[in-house]
Amino acid sequence: MNLSVVYALLAALLFGASTPLAKLLLGDVPPILLAGLLYLGSGVGLSTARLIRDRRWQPSGLAPAEWPWLLGAMLFGGVLGPVALLYGLVHSSAATASLLLNLEAVLTALLAWVVFKENADRRIVLGMLAIVAGGVLLAWPTGEARQDSWLGPLAISAACLCWAIDNNLTRHVSASDALFIAGSKGLVAGGVNTLLALALGMTLPGVATLLPAMTLGLLGYGVSLVMFVLALRGLGAARTGAYFSTAPFIGAAVALLLLGESASTSPLFWAAAALMGVGVWLHLTEQHGHQHTHNDLEHAHSHRHDAHHQHPHDAGWAGDEPHSHQHRHLPMAHSHHHFPDIHHRHEH
Repeated sequence: MNLSVVYALLAALLFGASTPLAKLLLGDVPPILLAGLLYLGSGVGLSTARLIRDRRWQPSGLAPAEWPWLLGAMLFGGVLGPVALLYGLVHSSAATASLLLNLEAVLTALLAWVVFKENADRRIVLGMLAIVAGGVLLAWPTGEARQDSWLGPLAISAACLCWAIDNNLTRHVSASDALFIAGSKGLVAGGVNTLLALALGMTLPGVATLLPAMTLGLLGYGVSLVMFVLALRGLGAARTGAYFSTAPFIGAAVALLLLGESASTSPLFWAAAALMGVGVWLHLTEQHGHQHTHNDLEHAHSHRHDAHHQHPHDAGWAGDEPHSHQHRHLPMAHSHHHFPDIHHRHEH
């Protein structure tokens, strides 16, 4: 299995499990403050890990033209998205919210195809249509629905749109250090939302709530985001979003098992789950291959010497694999199965 697929599925596992667990904390912590603490835990934990790994503070390695992409990702994915999600959780069951988060994959793919010109295969499009149909069923009020029954699904959909924008922006910096990208996003986004919550008169919870919230943020948002960035590097935004769409099923399973929500689920819930399951299966079984041309490209990232990395080294190179350095790709044409990774962002 492509290692990037494993990264995407690990990201889905961590984030999916965090959604219903975050709902457990909403009774003690307001949504804005909890969003800040989740990302702050992510930022502090990952930045500490980066310091330990490098044994000192290292420059980011981002080119000046890449900073706007990262700052935009911080705003949409780190500041706006989590707040919208947590407000949505207040008005939705955790199981329904977890499955509705599949819309993130759809919106990510639409932006990738329409705005950033990633290729769209028929199998992926059919899978997205199945996921959209499932999302509509989840959002449809049933029985004696309250007038605000749409508030939860709408807020969660807004969070999905924010994260879809974030995913496509982060794609442009995915060749850089994943720990730096995820850690800096956590520090900035967590700091902004936490300070905003305190300015609005909210108070920090006690240690018994503060530590679980920040730990949940480190795993469900921080480590998950590191895995997601690594997957973006190898799969592109649309396909990473497709694999990541398994996260809501994990979240729904946790909600049903731990929160006892199985009695409140309706036939529409299970119909939506079936539609989304078909969509995810179509994504996971998609393949893409054709004759394509690589243009002249120069960049830096961790790599091994393979068909796409045939370049000379200085005499002092010890032959370590993988390794990272600035290197150049010469023009080349060939055919094989591939994803729109950092070496295959060509037109179709």
